[in-house]
Amino acid sequence: MDLLLEAKFVSVQVKILGQPIRVVVCDDHSLFREGVKTILGRAIDIEIVGEAADGIQAVEIVRKLRPDVVLMDISMPVLRGFDAVRRIKKGRPETRVLMLTIYDDEDVVARCIEAGACGYLIKDAPPTELVNAIQAAARDQQYLSPKVLKPIVGHYMRRRDKPATRYELLSDREREVLVLLAEGISLKEIAGQLRLSVKTVDAHKCNLMRKLDVHDRTSLIRYAIRTKLIEA
Repeated sequence: MDLLLEAKFVSVQVKILGQPIRVVVCDDHSLFREGVKTILGRAIDIEIVGEAADGIQAVEIVRKLRPDVVLMDISMPVLRGFDAVRRIKKGRPETRVLMLTIYDDEDVVARCIEAGACGYLIKDAPPTELVNAIQAAARDQQYLSPKVLKPIVGHYMRRRDKPATRYELLSDREREVLVLLAEGISLKEIAGQLRLSVKTVDAHKCNLMRKLDVHDRTSLIRYAIRTKLIEA
């Protein structure tokens, strides 16, 4: 089939299927984003409309581009993936968010689902599974990788009558400050990054440490590592 006939064939298929699914890819590794874009570029019903390298950028680009589906990593700088999901769903509930990550820990999976993600995939999933998950999300369906399905069901069974975790008591801004503090960034640098005063950042620091019942940065870092907010 020559290029002209192939282009016409693809055009007809897209027309039959309707408008392509508009997708934004959010991951802090540019090489991984390029790989995902290459895979999805072969799917005639999917269009990559944007990408983001950190959590804040992800929230902003979704607000601007209004995609159908967002692929979101958990280990995102500045604002963690599950917190970015929460903000995306608050501002644009019709956008569907799929987590695409290396973590298969049941607590992490549950945190993402509770934040509003419609699905969860592990990064070693085959390309066909990624495409199927995006198509399911666009149809307003849930999609969980088989690797995490059983643990997440068990997690919710155990947590039905448990109170909220300490992390869930934090505000969005306190969670941002928590991650940045745990990464070793100074109050002054955090203030500049979040466009806040040093005094305001210090107030958030005091509040979050009180809520988490930690009393120094070392304990804060241990907490962040234990809860998968940062990598060891």
